[in-house]
Amino acid sequence: MQVKLALPKGQLQESTAALLEEAGFAIGDYHEGSRSYRPQCDDFPDILTKVFHEKDIAIQVAIGNYDLGICRLDWVEELLVKYHSDAVVKVGNLGYGKRSLYAVAASSSEAKSLEALESRSQSVRIVSEYPNLAESFALKRRLRRFQIFPAWGAAGVYPPENAELAIVAETSSNRLREQGLVPVATILESSACLVANRNSLQGKDLSRFLVALSCTDVGDIGVEEAVGVGAEAEAQRPVVGEPVVTLAVPDGHQQPHTVDFLNGAGLKIDGYNVGRPTARPRIGLDGVMVKVIRPQDMPLQVANGNFDLAITGRDWLRDHHFRFPSSPVEELLQLGFGRVRIVAVVTQDMPVSNTDDLRKLKRDSALRVASEYVNIADKYAHDNHLTPCKIIPTWGASEAFLPEDADVLIENTQTGSTIARHNLKIIDTLFESSACLIGNTEAMGRLDKREKISHLVEAMRRGVEAHPLS
Repeated sequence: MQVKLALPKGQLQESTAALLEEAGFAIGDYHEGSRSYRPQCDDFPDILTKVFHEKDIAIQVAIGNYDLGICRLDWVEELLVKYHSDAVVKVGNLGYGKRSLYAVAASSSEAKSLEALESRSQSVRIVSEYPNLAESFALKRRLRRFQIFPAWGAAGVYPPENAELAIVAETSSNRLREQGLVPVATILESSACLVANRNSLQGKDLSRFLVALSCTDVGDIGVEEAVGVGAEAEAQRPVVGEPVVTLAVPDGHQQPHTVDFLNGAGLKIDGYNVGRPTARPRIGLDGVMVKVIRPQDMPLQVANGNFDLAITGRDWLRDHHFRFPSSPVEELLQLGFGRVRIVAVVTQDMPVSNTDDLRKLKRDSALRVASEYVNIADKYAHDNHLTPCKIIPTWGASEAFLPEDADVLIENTQTGSTIARHNLKIIDTLFESSACLIGNTEAMGRLDKREKISHLVEAMRRGVEAHPLS
């Protein structure tokens, strides 16, 4: 009997590896920094393990692709609060990876208590990686009017200018205050937990895992409580009485390249450096405010008017335009760094060498296409008549989905070496992408913003011309 176990990559990886080893299920090549998505349990060859981004695990267990999974409880609740399914069972709390999910406001905000928010007549804007829990929180608090804005991450940077509240996960309220945030309420306490598919619990003997991991009852996790307001941290604020132009710069893999480019363009931003940047670095230009957010979020946030300019990838801009063709966002400059190809990928064992072969391939069920680029993947399938087809959204670590949990992957790559290392092959290149400067066309037409926007654009244009990338 084969048992399929979904394991988390990233922050929980080292502790999960130690737990499994102590329980007698040592997994080779599963450790922090490991690039293997299919580590082996040599002592128990009937255990199939797969490494996913933590956000995907609860979903994979719920739909029955995996019998067991380890992820934080907050991602399980994010799934269950909207999709009230008994397919995924919270088996037990594993005790590590502890953090809390907080509703937070900016320390400089006037509305930084539950009472102030509940009495607010205007709509309360809430941004979060946890949009389902955010909506549940707003309904439970009976907010008169509210809007939920999903984000890929870095939600805490949006208040107060772009949202009144953010729902964020953090290890302590002190860590929030260091970021200029005030915890308004604690939504739930979270840590790593073991989850199981209900059908697997009923149809397979999983007792050796449950006994070895010594799971305890998860208990009540839905407690909300008000928390006190502490010392306020300093945050960059708009210049009173002067129009502000907002610039979004990326975190993550694009950050080092963006830092180098901006320095070369003469736009030094204090606090925006490699490592852990501040959420609101300072630029030496009056009336210009900078925030650090995820590149994936930038096109939509610029379209919504939350930012005037942003540095993101052309891939994310194209994904946005495929969904919103009339969006008021346009590419202003191609910056040249961060070059990747967006490719269609299948396993080496699939008997196809191009998209035409894929379309002609005989199959008994819908073609499963997995990607972070949901709209690009959907258009690729539609344009190439890959029907019937099912699009599977992912949060990263997408190579892990092939071949068991998806048939095709739409992914970005620089050299293709990572794809080859995972026994995958490229069958098509959709387009090439690199970093670009995008802007909101409506903001660029405003007289009070035009001069500052033009200054930033021209500075970046000179930076491109001074350091062209082939």
